[in-house]
Amino acid sequence: MFAVEVRDHIMIAHSLPSPVFGPAQGMHGATFTVDAAFYTEDIDAHGLVVDIGLATEALAEVLQPLRYQNLDEVPEFKAKFTTTEFLCKHIFDAMQARISSGFLKDEGRVKRLRILLHESHTARAWYEGQV
Repeated sequence: MFAVEVRDHIMIAHSLPSPVFGPAQGMHGATFTVDAAFYTEDIDAHGLVVDIGLATEALAEVLQPLRYQNLDEVPEFKAKFTTTEFLCKHIFDAMQARISSGFLKDEGRVKRLRILLHESHTARAWYEGQV
């Protein structure tokens, strides 16, 4: 498979109110580096997996509602643990919708998508699936 990956970042605040999260139960901030990888079985006539500019734009648009937000105050996240893993799936779903809408002009070539969030230099999580 061929792949193209683009990167952005978000800064958020949130709490994870359960004893399982130890000190992260309290309000804290996080800066996530976000990678979106687009996989195709073949490249197009121009040698592309996807247009990197459109992929970068799509990721930025998907992340915009999360930027500088206290996720505890986002209505759709009410009663959810906004873990790194949870956020990977949330971003995956929004990116998948962009792909399905034709935003990337990939003519259906993108078959898989991986969203990877780097929580720190030592920890990361991702969600990967079919588009």
